[in-house]
Amino acid sequence: MLRTPEYTPFLLSFTAHSCAQTIGALALGTLVFRATGSPFLAAVSMFGPQLAQLVGAAFLLSAADRLPPRAILCGLSLAYAAGAALLAWPGLPVAAIFAVLLAQGLIASLGGGVRSGLLTEILPKGGYVLGRSVFNMVSGLTQVAGFAAGGALLTSLTPRTCLILAAALHVASALAARLGLTARPPRVAGRPSVSATWRANAFLWSARPRRVAYLLLWIPNGLVIGCESLYVSYAPAFAGTLHACAALGMFLGDVAVGRLVPPAWRPRLAIPLRLLLAAPYLIFVLRPEGVAAAVVVAVASAGFGAGLILQERLMSHTPAGLAGQALGLHFVGMSAVQGLCAALAGAVAQLTSPAVAMTVLATGSVAVTLILTALGRRAAPDRVPVSA
Repeated sequence: MLRTPEYTPFLLSFTAHSCAQTIGALALGTLVFRATGSPFLAAVSMFGPQLAQLVGAAFLLSAADRLPPRAILCGLSLAYAAGAALLAWPGLPVAAIFAVLLAQGLIASLGGGVRSGLLTEILPKGGYVLGRSVFNMVSGLTQVAGFAAGGALLTSLTPRTCLILAAALHVASALAARLGLTARPPRVAGRPSVSATWRANAFLWSARPRRVAYLLLWIPNGLVIGCESLYVSYAPAFAGTLHACAALGMFLGDVAVGRLVPPAWRPRLAIPLRLLLAAPYLIFVLRPEGVAAAVVVAVASAGFGAGLILQERLMSHTPAGLAGQALGLHFVGMSAVQGLCAALAGAVAQLTSPAVAMTVLATGSVAVTLILTALGRRAAPDRVPVSA
């Protein structure tokens, strides 16, 4: 993978972006929680902006295949840097913080589709799962480092200083993309438009196998992310460690799926891994603390490896010309559901407690996985050739 031209700078750009996101999210969640004392607002500040990506998916997503990918990646990173710097402004009201996060969420709707679509061009044919698994492993490692570093930095620095550091990392991400990637033309001719976005989205949603794959990618995952959004309010002094252990578990799951599991076995593991993602969180009804809580979240997060298998399933039902938008729709939908579930988790925690909210959302994740599995078995085959 690393010998493939452009893959290394692409990976470095993503690594800087991932580090910036983790350090910035933890700093912002801590800043909002200290200012308001509200688990709901702290959870929404970390994951709620992803809801805004739904609007971007409705109006902007066709740009993922119709604009030069390098220019989009550089522009997104610089916009993130400007947003993080603005969030660090002293005395910025909470309402203004959420306005900035809304704007970031709108433009972020393009990021996942552009990166994943470009990955299919950089890597040789058939290399997507392995290449994406390396990305996910790096994401896991950078989240471990980012949340651990963020937690350590917050003991000696202010959240606003950590946000400035996140802005600098976003600038580094833009530089790596600009200097290391080739200026490619768009994958599809034509100008981005709302009508093109809607037509392609409608086509992608029209087939039942794709719908089931999307829902399995979005909902069980989102409910568990809702659990993660409560770490700050569940254990304020231990939240960085919990996030780091969750990222470590995700890393190990992606290593296993991408490097160790034979391709013929992967389809059989998608549902067991989705169940593993949620079931350990049921233990939070007992309110585990310290090492016990860290072990629970690490074991559960290995279940994120199911995402690689389900993305591969989605691509097997998608024409090559829509790869960027199909993956963009996945990442936007996933982010939006995560934001919605974070808001739901915060609301339940506000009425009960973070431990009860985690248990409720984990139960819902298990139930949704079982229901969608039953629906998927009834779906008629609808495989679209990759060359279509």
